[in-house]
Amino acid sequence: MDFLEFVSTRQSDRAFDPERPVEKEKIDRIVEVARLAPSACNAQPWHMIVVDDPELKNKVADATSARALGMNHFTKQAPVHIVLVEEKVNLTSGVGGWVKQKDYAQMDLGVIAAHIALAAHAEGLGSCILGWFNEPRMREVLSIPDSKRVWLDIAIGYSVQPLRPKKRKALADVVSYNGYKDSVKK
Repeated sequence: MDFLEFVSTRQSDRAFDPERPVEKEKIDRIVEVARLAPSACNAQPWHMIVVDDPELKNKVADATSARALGMNHFTKQAPVHIVLVEEKVNLTSGVGGWVKQKDYAQMDLGVIAAHIALAAHAEGLGSCILGWFNEPRMREVLSIPDSKRVWLDIAIGYSVQPLRPKKRKALADVVSYNGYKDSVKK
């Protein structure tokens, strides 16, 4: 399978086999792939918390659910959650971000999240990147200091959800060559 086909078969899964645990070797490979993700000035401003203890995993899942909105109730099915916590950037990345007014740490956390999702797919697992959760509750459950920012939770497990067609904008709507789309001569 080439990379385009591989990416085309990855999806955000919201249904997992709750009875099928994920092998530790697979999680170890996923976090190693994530550890190797690129970051601005090699700052690596992240800490990954792998949550695979069933009781603790359920508490993390509870922190992602919103009863009133009906969001993320599937997260208890996932046997593993990888929580991404922002760490301080190095001096070069911090100064560069300040000068350019860009939050490189947030960009880097997005890159590592993509690596985790793709690595999970390579291991035959499904995943869903979650940004909606109760951050103070997540800090409490995982003993994360108040001074740290929890950015994402990635639910991982054996998907029981069928592959669905991707709904994406047309290539012409998201790509232009040699200039911004409104400025390119046609």
